[in-house]
Amino acid sequence: MPGRRSTRAAVDACAVTAADNDSCLPARRRLLALTCANGQAEVVRLIICGESNPIDDWRRLYRDRGPVDIRLSDEARTAVIRSSELTMRLLRSGEPIYGVNTGFGRLASRRIPEPDIERLQRNLVLSHTVGVGPPLRDAVVRLVLALKVAALARGASGVRPVVVDTLIEMVNRGVLPVIPGQGSVGASGDLAPLAHLAAVLIGRGSAVFAGEVRPGAEALRMAGIEPLVLGPKEGLALVNGTQVSTALALAGLFETERVMATALAVGAMSVEAALGSTAPFGHAVQALRPHPGQLRIASVLRQLLCSGDFREASRAGVRVQDPYCLRCLPQVLGACLDLVEHARTTLAIEAGSVTDNPVLLADTEEIVSAGNFHGEPVAFAADMLAIALSEIGAMSERRTAFLLDQSLSGLPAFLTGDSGVTSGFMSLQITAAALASENKQRSHPASVDSIPTVGNQEDFVSMATHGARRLADMADNASAILAIELLAAVEGMDHRPGMRSSDPLEEARRLVRSQVPSMADDWEFSQAVTASNALVRHGAVANAAGIRAETHLTTASGADPR
Repeated sequence: MPGRRSTRAAVDACAVTAADNDSCLPARRRLLALTCANGQAEVVRLIICGESNPIDDWRRLYRDRGPVDIRLSDEARTAVIRSSELTMRLLRSGEPIYGVNTGFGRLASRRIPEPDIERLQRNLVLSHTVGVGPPLRDAVVRLVLALKVAALARGASGVRPVVVDTLIEMVNRGVLPVIPGQGSVGASGDLAPLAHLAAVLIGRGSAVFAGEVRPGAEALRMAGIEPLVLGPKEGLALVNGTQVSTALALAGLFETERVMATALAVGAMSVEAALGSTAPFGHAVQALRPHPGQLRIASVLRQLLCSGDFREASRAGVRVQDPYCLRCLPQVLGACLDLVEHARTTLAIEAGSVTDNPVLLADTEEIVSAGNFHGEPVAFAADMLAIALSEIGAMSERRTAFLLDQSLSGLPAFLTGDSGVTSGFMSLQITAAALASENKQRSHPASVDSIPTVGNQEDFVSMATHGARRLADMADNASAILAIELLAAVEGMDHRPGMRSSDPLEEARRLVRSQVPSMADDWEFSQAVTASNALVRHGAVANAAGIRAETHLTTASGADPR
């Protein structure tokens, strides 16, 4: 019986791209999780330098639940001050500046008298607080706030430092605006949801503080934060931008990484239970079609399936070819991985971009009305993630169905020892099928839709926000599908008595059996699914098998069995 590994293999299902490298400032700009002196919490520290932070910063901010300490670098503060001063100089020149001394959208030709400029910004925020639907999760809202800080810190938005400082204090002190999830078409930025954020800055709206939803003014007061009186362009800079759609897409990316890592571990266990052949995963075969994701997935599978009794038994198997759901794991999951990589690159760029309008160019002292607020890159990234989630779940459901089919897998029908009297996994596969079909329906590209708004001024929109918002539910569905396959794979392995797998997969198998007993006889299976899904959602199965979504593609030995 293989022993427990002393060093767990760290296999990366979704390796860090070049966009993740430290290239802006020294290590102080990195997000660090540091244990507090009392050992009771971790502080997430982040320095915004005015250039793109590595995506690992945003991942840690989203995943970690401890206190936050965000700060602005000296360079970024200088850029913000310079941009704010330029706003005032341009305003004093008397030239029309969109959204500063003019109206908005189709009302841009209306000049605003100087005494009404502050009122204009306040009215802009309040008039756009029209979001509906369930509010965004706290983890996403924290990302939205930090991303808005990063965008303003580029020094092209014309806001005063106090605006950035107030946003930072809201994150650091735990004042999280209540942001309804619906109401943005992802075109002129996420106007409605960002207006709900901006409303709290001026003492309006609602916010979560100390675990309760409170009026915005009360939440600020309890946190010791002074509400703002918005200056020229500041309301426009706050409501304009892609920070909500980007935060939702980043959250979807991070959840997809976890799903991908789990799918690798569970898929490998299904190969074992089915006595599937590993020959199709060989390096020589894969090198004939060298898509990056395909090569990496095949490499991981070779490492997970490099030894054990199942390997020996599979060589004596009677199947000439395995079904696609087993044989084509590198091709399908690899293609999904390539989509995830592309989405990660896009979102890393977007997270550090200036996406409001107009933008101020400090070097030439220009203010330009442009279109950086359009969410098309985010919409495409979200659509790619949706397709990947749908495919991962759909293929997982097929592996479950295969394991349950006695004529194909050679295992007992529906993985029960007394079929007829007991139904075994029959109904579990129905649930997996339902969830897979639901994800297929949701994976229709949002970016191909458009509907004109604002009197046809905003006549071609991206739909990035709801395209990204669906990803959380899709990831939940994919997790549940994988949880069902995990139960089936472990049950199938158990139906081949005396057989052991490789160390990584045996560790994952032991983890499952520590939470869920054998399901050979019927009992209340919802308890088993709940327990298995908890392991999947927390990444415990992938971790037990040595697969990590956030690190480079490595193993403890560094070797790749070929």
